[in-house]
Amino acid sequence: MEPSIFIEGLKKIAKDAGQAILEIYGTEDFQIESKNDESPLTIADKKANDIICKGLENLDQKYPIISEENKLLDYEVRKNYERCWMVDPLDGTKEFIKRNGEFTVNIALIENGEVILGIVYIPVLDEMYYAAKGKGAFSWINGEEKQIQSNNFTMKDTGLKVVCSRSHLNDDTQAFVDGLESPELIAKGSSLKFLSIASGDADVYPRLAPTMEWDTAAAHIILQEAGGSVIDQDTKQALRYNKENLLNPFFIAYGAES
Repeated sequence: MEPSIFIEGLKKIAKDAGQAILEIYGTEDFQIESKNDESPLTIADKKANDIICKGLENLDQKYPIISEENKLLDYEVRKNYERCWMVDPLDGTKEFIKRNGEFTVNIALIENGEVILGIVYIPVLDEMYYAAKGKGAFSWINGEEKQIQSNNFTMKDTGLKVVCSRSHLNDDTQAFVDGLESPELIAKGSSLKFLSIASGDADVYPRLAPTMEWDTAAAHIILQEAGGSVIDQDTKQALRYNKENLLNPFFIAYGAES
């Protein structure tokens, strides 16, 4: 089944989840908890997850759902998935808590380890980005849809725009940046880093620190369809999904680098 047929349904699901997040964003009580890895969890994460999972289950075509906020099934079960959804209901929970607006809703479709469809919604801006394999990448801003394209560049160019985390630059990331010619650093939270590259506002994003598959899947296909790539730092191959260990390897996201 052609993955692009899901886009309209996913837009509504993502927007409904985003509206629920905004309702909580406007309150004084986020009901913050700490997960086992000490990362924060809010009532907004939970409500958005419920909306997304119910929405996906109500689609005509049903696939298993892997979500940051769901119990993870054993790999002996997951390895048999031909297709599955990969969900981060609130990517950038720390940014949500800081109230800086840099958080997103991420939904992706995985087929045999490859991401083939993705949608990212930015609730605070009411902006949507989406892509299906082989169909191009698009933004929806102020009610207008347009195709987006990443920048063409080489890594030897002067003044490359390097997008990075708002939290800090670790030693490996600093070393990568130091190897560039007069780079310009751009701080972004959540999957907005990928969207900046896909839209041509930045060139490269070195992520030489831990992330999970649901952090990257939806934005990965958007960047890829915009002419970019998300490359495992060690194997130099595209990131894979629904692995036995859902932790991503260190990677670098590029625009149309040549």
